[in-house]
Amino acid sequence: MSALRVAVIGGGRSPEHEVSLASAAAVAAGLDPERYSVTALTIDFEGRWCEAGAGPLTSAAGQEIGLPRAIDLLSAVDLVFPMVHGRLGEDGALAALCELVGTPYVGSGIGAGAIGIDKRMTKLLAGAAGIPTAPGVLLDRGTAHAYRFRGPVVVKPVSAGSSVGVGLVADAAALPAAIDAALGVDDHVLVEERMLGREIDVAVLRRASGSLLVSPPLEIVTDGVFDQRAKYGGAADFRVPATLTREEREELEAAAVRMYDALDCSGVARIDFFLTEMGLVLNEVNTTPGFTEHSQVPRMFAAAGIRYSALLDLLVDAALATRGGHLRLQTSGR
Repeated sequence: MSALRVAVIGGGRSPEHEVSLASAAAVAAGLDPERYSVTALTIDFEGRWCEAGAGPLTSAAGQEIGLPRAIDLLSAVDLVFPMVHGRLGEDGALAALCELVGTPYVGSGIGAGAIGIDKRMTKLLAGAAGIPTAPGVLLDRGTAHAYRFRGPVVVKPVSAGSSVGVGLVADAAALPAAIDAALGVDDHVLVEERMLGREIDVAVLRRASGSLLVSPPLEIVTDGVFDQRAKYGGAADFRVPATLTREEREELEAAAVRMYDALDCSGVARIDFFLTEMGLVLNEVNTTPGFTEHSQVPRMFAAAGIRYSALLDLLVDAALATRGGHLRLQTSGR
């Protein structure tokens, strides 16, 4: 049986470029070489398509042709494994490219990616699904000056992940700098009331059969807000499985599945909550979560006895089962 040809894409033009490179490298290394033949591609900061660890894609004559060559490569493989976090990747852009070339891909589709990366839209969808979110306001450059500080808040870009541009503001004097930092990442920011409680993550994965697999919950223990420094500086303590009552665990799992279904996710998504005295509150949804072996999602499934390579197999099998025939059929008449 010949190896399955898989293209793994990392990098991208967002502030999450380096995190994405790490996720893509881990996926490429974790795919069983006896089952998969891997082509590793990188999108650099300028948006050029490159061979991972090498220069831009070129023609046989040595001319840089970038995206056209990438389209040829993506059309020739059996599956695409997009690991580009943030804009022009996780937001549905790479899903759309795969749909256009007719190649099955791992992860959520165009709509789920576009809504999931937009925190204001996610909040609206969560409300429609009966899942509480933190009270907050949406600001842009024209309205930020009118916001009146009323207590500790968390300032975050609307469409960014990896905690980029996120800041905890405890007093009014620090608010302008925090808003400016978030506006440096996105044209819109959310200013949300700070939630006091435990930070709990739950991952949901759709198998090839269509059934859902829910991970053990993970608790993030950190001093203050889980910002970029805490996430990648080693200050956070990940505890999995989180110590919860049966009722708390069941409520979190049910809300995670409800949010996954409301977004119409595929593949794996990480749904982040606060567990407060008043109950759970949705923080955000990640449709292309970090995916090194030490990232939260692989840690959660490892706690359930699913090793990293087996987790990748589950994602590949699900993508082939749900999208393989559908996308090939769409383009078979070309």
